[in-house]
Amino acid sequence: MEILTAEAPDERLLAEIEATAVELARLAGAEIENTLGKVLAVEYKGEAGEMALLRDPVSEVDRNVETLIRARLAERFPGHDILGEESEERPGRESDFVWAIDPIDGTTNFVNGFPLFAASIGVLHRHVPVVGAVWCSTSHALRAGVYHARAGGRLHFDEAEIAHIGNPAVRRWLAGEPEATARPGLPWDVRKTGSAAIECAFVAAGLLRVARFEAPNVWDIAGGLPLVRATGGVILTRAGAGWIPFDRFEAVAHSDKALADLRHWRRPLIIGEEAAANLLAA
Repeated sequence: MEILTAEAPDERLLAEIEATAVELARLAGAEIENTLGKVLAVEYKGEAGEMALLRDPVSEVDRNVETLIRARLAERFPGHDILGEESEERPGRESDFVWAIDPIDGTTNFVNGFPLFAASIGVLHRHVPVVGAVWCSTSHALRAGVYHARAGGRLHFDEAEIAHIGNPAVRRWLAGEPEATARPGLPWDVRKTGSAAIECAFVAAGLLRVARFEAPNVWDIAGGLPLVRATGGVILTRAGAGWIPFDRFEAVAHSDKALADLRHWRRPLIIGEEAAANLLAA
């Protein structure tokens, strides 16, 4: 088992982890592309017959991709922990490293053939997001590819380093919101993509100026937060009636008798350019 005791991971190890995350994100993307448009088995995480609960579908591709990624990580980093959306298996709870996997973020879009979804691979070191790789079905380049970054590094799209894209002539921005309803007085139009991972990547690349998430899971955003930080974006989380800088995820107990676990973390977040994030928080 590979557990680091230093405050920050070794740079060479971090680069190796990033390369593996990119590889896994591409693998997930290839599986998604191979099955898009085919008739898939789809289940819903809710009681049968309760239409109000049919909002969280899981396809056979979600499960197959996560199983494949877990097998690859067992070979490459056998001591590391894995937090996946589709399986509660945790192979390394004592490790400093946790891989947070969302095999398809935007599954509702995917199963309906709406081509806006992602595969997200995030790596936490002592609960701090340090590596992210997000395969997106579309991008600033008008094609599928992987946005990726590591702590202290630059944002890349596939092999190319990219800067934060932004046109200073644009006066009306775009913002990602849980509900596609604009708030009066704010200098942007609202978009709801159906994928938190895509919105993180688009904020990092400058396609969205800011985004807000109401109650994301760790695996929804763990891969995207390092991308935002790589281009100088800020991350805020709600604390009481206000917003404070986000530093790391915290294990949360599901009930008074349950043990604290990262799986139960769900807190509001705002990500984006500092001025826009502060404006949305206000």
